[in-house]
Amino acid sequence: MSETPVAEMSFEQAMQELESVVTRLERGDVALEESINLYQRGAELKKRCEDKLKEAEEKVAAITLDGNGQPNGLKPVEGL
Repeated sequence: MSETPVAEMSFEQAMQELESVVTRLERGDVALEESINLYQRGAELKKRCEDKLKEAEEKVAAITLDGNGQPNGLKPVEGL
């Protein structure tokens, strides 16, 4: 497991570590206490990935297009 706090990870870092956590849990060769810790870390990583995807979707949705289909700038996304 990485020492990087989940809140500081990029989407790619969180996804890579989440895949590693899932692989280790699926193998089933870790002690119970470590499995619990891995599961908790995996839940945090999953949430980070979901949050980063939502953020990206909101940015994409905020782009408006002009009559020629070209980006016309950004419009504010409600709640941000």
